[in-house]
Amino acid sequence: MGGRTVDWAALRAPRDEAPAAGLRERKKRETRRLLTNTATELFLARGFDAVRVADVARACGVSEKTVFNYFPTKESLILDRPDATLAALRAELGDPARAPVEAVLRILAGELAAFTAWLDHERDRRAAGAAFRRYGALIRSTPALAAYQRDLVDELVDQATLVLAERSGRDAADPEPQIAATALLGLWQVQFRSLARHVDAGRTPARIRGAVTTDVLRAARLLEAGLATFPPQVRTREKTG
Repeated sequence: MGGRTVDWAALRAPRDEAPAAGLRERKKRETRRLLTNTATELFLARGFDAVRVADVARACGVSEKTVFNYFPTKESLILDRPDATLAALRAELGDPARAPVEAVLRILAGELAAFTAWLDHERDRRAAGAAFRRYGALIRSTPALAAYQRDLVDELVDQATLVLAERSGRDAADPEPQIAATALLGLWQVQFRSLARHVDAGRTPARIRGAVTTDVLRAARLLEAGLATFPPQVRTREKTG
């Protein structure tokens, strides 16, 4: 689409993604970038329900089958499966030397830094900020996207529960790791909503980063007291019966 002004693929790409090794891999990444950028712009312009996967394929000059080779569902064109976040959760929460809230704050700080770097590199920050707010509004107002996003969050909560249970010597079915994981994943929603509120033409990326960090830390302080009792060291699980 010639009128595209925002590189959505760059925003959602994993921060530690290695450079493509060969021509075939580079072409695959270029196709994926084209599909997600085109689909996001179409959804924002026309509404998610008004755009078919066939429309995205046609706009990109590929077949509908090609779209599904890269994205298993229409929703995943705009909301990727959070593989990078899952890996970060396992690594950070699994470190017994780091408190759970501190671990999550490290991940969120990295994601916020990636967002502000993306915004700083956009040619028109005013347009990029406005588009990001429309992006959030589209997800919240579209039942299919909101449900898909909830499913992604549930997947992250399940993985965080398993890691917290392992590090504390509890069973994943116990209430403590379940509620701890649910509360910690709520910080992502705080950060996303704070970004939507603070992204505007009058703020530099550095000021946005500072304002969002302040909001996230305020929310995190409410969790720290309760989670301070969550065991930081792995214990041997007691055998029963």
